[in-house]
Amino acid sequence: MRKFTFFFLAMTILFIASPLYAQAGAGTPATFNWAIPIGAGIGMGIASGLCGIGQGRATASAAEALARNPGARAGIQLFLILGLALIESLALYTLVIIFAKT
Repeated sequence: MRKFTFFFLAMTILFIASPLYAQAGAGTPATFNWAIPIGAGIGMGIASGLCGIGQGRATASAAEALARNPGARAGIQLFLILGLALIESLALYTLVIIFAKT
């Protein structure tokens, strides 16, 4: 009889508390969309890959320009670093958007 009472009391407490744990917080959706993290990972992979390709092409073009005209080193280097910073910022913007969305 004592085990039955303990079991009944434990089940009552669990059933009363279960709606409390099932509620979503303020401003959060009640259901979880499993596609959002997968899409975020794919998007970050695409953004990082394309930024890597862009940085490689920019560096190759700068090296070719320096080989053709070594006297323009300062201008080429300035625009190379500026271009690389802008290309890298695209990947960082993607990362910020992913953190904001997920």
